[in-house]
Amino acid sequence: MNASNVEGLRNAVIDTSERGLLAASRWAAEMLAGLSPSLKTPSMRSTPAKRNNAFPIRRPKSPPPPPPEAHFVTPSSPPTDLITLTQLKEGNKPLDSLPSFERAGLAEVASTRTTVLDAPTSDEEKDAYSLARRFFDSRDFGRVVYTLRDYKSAQSRFLSFYSEYLIAEKQALAAFYKRNIAKKHNPGPLNNSLIKLLDAVGQTDDPFLLFLKGLLLYHVSRRAEALECLIRSVNLYPWNWSAWIQLSTCLEDNEEYQGVSKHFPPHVATRIFQIRFMNELHSPGDSELNNVDALLRLFPGSSFLMTQKALDLDFDTAERVYDEIRRRDPFRIDDIDVFSNILYVMEKRTKLSKLAHEFLALDKDRPEVCCLIGNHYSLRADHEKAIKYFRRAVQLDRFCLSAWTLMGHEYIEMKNSQAAIEAYRRAVEVNKKDFRGWYGLGQAYELLNMPNYALYYYQRGTALRPYDLRMWQAMGMCYQELNKPREAISCLKRALLSPDARESTLNLKIAALHDSLQERAEAAAYHRRCVELGITEKRPVAEYVQSCMYVARYNFFHGGGDMKLAKEHLEKVSSSNVEMESGAAAEYLRRLRIMHPELF
Repeated sequence: MNASNVEGLRNAVIDTSERGLLAASRWAAEMLAGLSPSLKTPSMRSTPAKRNNAFPIRRPKSPPPPPPEAHFVTPSSPPTDLITLTQLKEGNKPLDSLPSFERAGLAEVASTRTTVLDAPTSDEEKDAYSLARRFFDSRDFGRVVYTLRDYKSAQSRFLSFYSEYLIAEKQALAAFYKRNIAKKHNPGPLNNSLIKLLDAVGQTDDPFLLFLKGLLLYHVSRRAEALECLIRSVNLYPWNWSAWIQLSTCLEDNEEYQGVSKHFPPHVATRIFQIRFMNELHSPGDSELNNVDALLRLFPGSSFLMTQKALDLDFDTAERVYDEIRRRDPFRIDDIDVFSNILYVMEKRTKLSKLAHEFLALDKDRPEVCCLIGNHYSLRADHEKAIKYFRRAVQLDRFCLSAWTLMGHEYIEMKNSQAAIEAYRRAVEVNKKDFRGWYGLGQAYELLNMPNYALYYYQRGTALRPYDLRMWQAMGMCYQELNKPREAISCLKRALLSPDARESTLNLKIAALHDSLQERAEAAAYHRRCVELGITEKRPVAEYVQSCMYVARYNFFHGGGDMKLAKEHLEKVSSSNVEMESGAAAEYLRRLRIMHPELF
């Protein structure tokens, strides 16, 4: 993190704000405020923020030539360095064969080449843009479009096109409200105005117009082309956080991320995005935790990075991190729904109730607050009120993933499978990378006694969470319902690899399946493992008495032949207080004494 990056971040606060990207501007401002004081040089702190040559307001009449080793992808130079729609559909991995960023030159675009932003130059256009910006702030988007209709600078075109997009979104939202919430929502293009707007944007090398083009391409279901535009955008202007968020939306899984990540700029924003994306997949590793710790040394005051770190930690530690975030910024609403999820799982009813009342008074019209209040009622088993607030959250933001998912959970609790399925489908439409929607659909179809459907959704979930115990165990139960014990055994064995595996329970289920297949040796081996776990964990014999008896019977009657092991298990049962089995164990011991007196 050098002085150029710091100044770039400072400029990003203004550049994104000027273009109406308020979320990106706020994010950049918060990151700048959280930056380590040692990275803010005295000259930077003592003088007003000043534009450097990295992102000048005006486009020079004769821009400096690029370095000989760097090149842009321009309209006259087809973007052969990036993925194409055909290649993605065919499942090829064209990016793997491309030259590295160092050779392709796109890294230099982000790190060594000056990115020139095309801003209004004439006083007339500046005045018109200033007026349009005030209209934008008052959400009068139609007047923005009309005011900027005759101006051609990239900045004016962006604000005009972005306003048109927001008008289309407003129309789509109105249509959404008219529909019954239980009806299926069409995830495809909402109206033809987006396609017309996409044609109007056309070819460009402006990073913000590239971001907008990627956004529009995604909404008209041209995902591969959207990826191409967004990758170009973040290389030209890495501090536009809105472009990174949209890029995350376009990426479908970790494999695709690994394929395109080599084409990201060598920039601190890339490292921040990596952490967020892995958290979105619910699969952060040690490298992500180390990465966020390193970034927190650069941005020790960043609540955003602290939140990302909390997502990598166990519940107790995560709670302490969120408490520290609230101590630093008590009015921060972002991610408060995640904090409420943690308190919900930990069953901290009093703390969750206090949090809900505080934020209800602060801002009841934020989706995050509605999710928080919904969790509060859910923990009190008031499912109808919980659903009321989750529904309110999706009315405020129909792309609120947490609200759709939590609403599905509530319908599952109420045994309303059809409503749960619709809620989970909406969650999957919003974010296909989140395993919770797929898992919820599997649960809902299990309630409907449709194991084939449930199995399909569980398989989609395991593709996202390959080490999730619940998913493999649920798949095993589905295969058992379908009378496929072999497949069920494979799934339950796979569940044993999970670090959170309840080994005794899984071993008992696997043993029962082997026994149903008359594979008594395999069943006895898993029962023996249950006994070993019970002894190691010093549990009462009553908890594993059935396994003791199975191992003894196997060796006594079914050819196991290890009479010494049978004797040990029978003695353990007969000396216990388990009435139903201790008598049978004593009888087996009597017979064993007659048949093998040498053991006594």
